[in-house]
Amino acid sequence: MVDMKKISIWAPAVAAGSAVLMSDQLSKWWALSALDEHQIIDLFWTLRLRLVFNTGAAFSQGEGLGPIFAVLVLVVLIVVARHGAKLNDPRARLAIGIITGGALGNLADRLFRSDGSFFNGAVVDFIDLQWWPVFNVADAAVVMGGLLIILVGVAHDRTHAGQGTQTSPETSPERGATHGD
Repeated sequence: MVDMKKISIWAPAVAAGSAVLMSDQLSKWWALSALDEHQIIDLFWTLRLRLVFNTGAAFSQGEGLGPIFAVLVLVVLIVVARHGAKLNDPRARLAIGIITGGALGNLADRLFRSDGSFFNGAVVDFIDLQWWPVFNVADAAVVMGGLLIILVGVAHDRTHAGQGTQTSPETSPERGATHGD
């Protein structure tokens, strides 16, 4: 039987992840059709558009290790989803959705832009700040979702820091709370 409550609490996360995935893929489609590989379009200050094909990990690190990073991304997604779900916080679920959408966007590039070997395709990057590696919408989403889940985890830890598992005789389950009687 389908648990409608679980579906409804995860619906915003699924919507956010889907929006990130669509935004990422549409922006990459635009970049591929509008930018040449050696073309640079200056927008303002240090922001410019420059088409780069990344066979490494996030922000062009680990060139040529795409298949290894693809497997690691899948493992990290599972760990993040399990940890975030334990927080039972809508912000954690939203962060999981955002991270998942970004990760799937880059995994789609590795899968569909491959030469036929396992997850060996290049990720399309095109946002260039000049003081940071060239990135894409998926990379930005993964970073923002990661920051959000860290902030939610810190807030959760602070909220529950004073609620230790030790019980005193006055508040033990057998006696109940005395409330200063």
